[in-house]
Amino acid sequence: MYRELDTAWTELTAPGQMFEVDTVEALGRTIKSFKLAPASLHDMWQLSAAHGDSDYLVYKDERWTYNQAHAEVKSIAVWLSAQGVGQHDRVAIAMRNYPEWMLAYWAILSLGAVAVGMNAWWVPNEMQYGLEDSAPKVIICDGERLERFLEIRTALPDLKIAGVRLPEALQGTPGVTAWADVIATSPDLAADLPKITIDPDDDACIFYTSGTTGRPKGAQLTHRGCVNNIMNIAFSAQVQGLALAKVASDEKTFREAAPVVTTALVATPLFHVTANNCVAHAVTISGGKLVHMYRWDAGEALRLIESEKITALSGVPVMSRELIAHPDFAETDTSSLLSIGGGGAQLQPDLVGKLDETVENARPATGYGMTETCGIITSISSDFFVDKPASAGRAMPTFEVKCIDANGDEVKTGEAGELCVKGAPVIKGYLNREDDTKEAIVDGWLRTGDIVKIDDEGFIFIVDRAKDMVLRGGENIFCSEVESAIFEHDGVAECVVFSVPDDRLGEEVGAVIVPASGASVSAEEIRSFCKDKLAAYKIPRFIWLQSDPLPRNASGKFLKRELRDTMDVALAS
Repeated sequence: MYRELDTAWTELTAPGQMFEVDTVEALGRTIKSFKLAPASLHDMWQLSAAHGDSDYLVYKDERWTYNQAHAEVKSIAVWLSAQGVGQHDRVAIAMRNYPEWMLAYWAILSLGAVAVGMNAWWVPNEMQYGLEDSAPKVIICDGERLERFLEIRTALPDLKIAGVRLPEALQGTPGVTAWADVIATSPDLAADLPKITIDPDDDACIFYTSGTTGRPKGAQLTHRGCVNNIMNIAFSAQVQGLALAKVASDEKTFREAAPVVTTALVATPLFHVTANNCVAHAVTISGGKLVHMYRWDAGEALRLIESEKITALSGVPVMSRELIAHPDFAETDTSSLLSIGGGGAQLQPDLVGKLDETVENARPATGYGMTETCGIITSISSDFFVDKPASAGRAMPTFEVKCIDANGDEVKTGEAGELCVKGAPVIKGYLNREDDTKEAIVDGWLRTGDIVKIDDEGFIFIVDRAKDMVLRGGENIFCSEVESAIFEHDGVAECVVFSVPDDRLGEEVGAVIVPASGASVSAEEIRSFCKDKLAAYKIPRFIWLQSDPLPRNASGKFLKRELRDTMDVALAS
């Protein structure tokens, strides 16, 4: 099927085809970009108006059709313009995954302004940093975020405020415009807004990276980058589907089949690229439906999958694990699900097979990417993922890739090295951080910080984060490899592996493990289980077993550094 994949890839990217790739000059770089890519996200949003009365946004018992969403977006845009927001100005969004997040987002982009995604978990001083760094003219926030903002309001006296879903205690707060008043603005006035021309390399949104040290950095995602990401996602589905149709000698049926309209569960925060760029953007352009949740809950997710006929669930791996392990899973109709998996973190190989065997019609899928690439770098699904469960897939057409060693020299095929990528989806840079930009993007090449191997068929295998390796007595140990081995144990629900300082060897391997519900697991059992899966020096010397779930960030990823810094070696087994 890999020969068929090559053939399909060549056909879809050929001159004159939808995914033809061109070489362009942008941001002082020579990069690959889709030739037929629309100029901006604003243009793509306008195209979505054609979906009319189809459902677009769902939250509990509330629904918006595309027609209703477009009307509200126009009202919001007019209100923002009245607050002095124009092209290139910034507007911050600080809220949960409410439908208003998407409505505000599209309104901001409709003005040629820039959406700033504020981390909903930020405490007041972190919020103040983000607002002072991005300097928006308006902040749109829900009740929880408004409470935090009010603590720092005196530091930002000129910032206009709109409040979404405010509790009674905050309604009528001086200087805060209620959302009902925002959307009551006549959408007909949108015709009076200034006509704009958006350059593909204008900022579309700014998302803050969590960073390994110091303050988070505001990544500047361009319209070109975001549009190319949407097309890369569409290409991935097309090329893998066409390749498998060729294998089955059923290419005619594939080409003539009506496209499946996606209904996606928005399971990760919209202030990150996984939910916003890879789920919401793609679903919006294709006329699909976005189903929002107040917060992630596997039981509620199952209920929504059944009631809303969810076809795609994209989240971090622990979400999929929780879904299939939930007591209600067997009694829930999940037959509508066609794709399950996600991004934001690597799916462990054991989970790929479990999802493929457990969920009736769904095929496992994942995408590997980062904020700095506006979304995905690679994608893999279906039979390809089942065949290569440790892989993240091939790099998408608008990327060039290379792997380098510590000296910056390219390594041979199959050897581990830091992945560097170049192409239209790479960000402009970091806001107000010229030195950080120059360090991360060299001659157009983004250093991802991920150690990978690339096989002869071009499939990328993520080995670990460069800074997450354990260096034990001169031997590199990749935490993800150890985690994958431990996760194969049926009694393990959650696991994180990290380095522990050691006077003799420099570093040793540590693991925090949460047993599965009803399971009894010992440290020695885990070590014995790993003996035929890992070299002896990779088996954790320090193991902590705990019943409480591991701490996670807003995206659902485990807080590895927090665990590493707080676990007491004296209490390890």
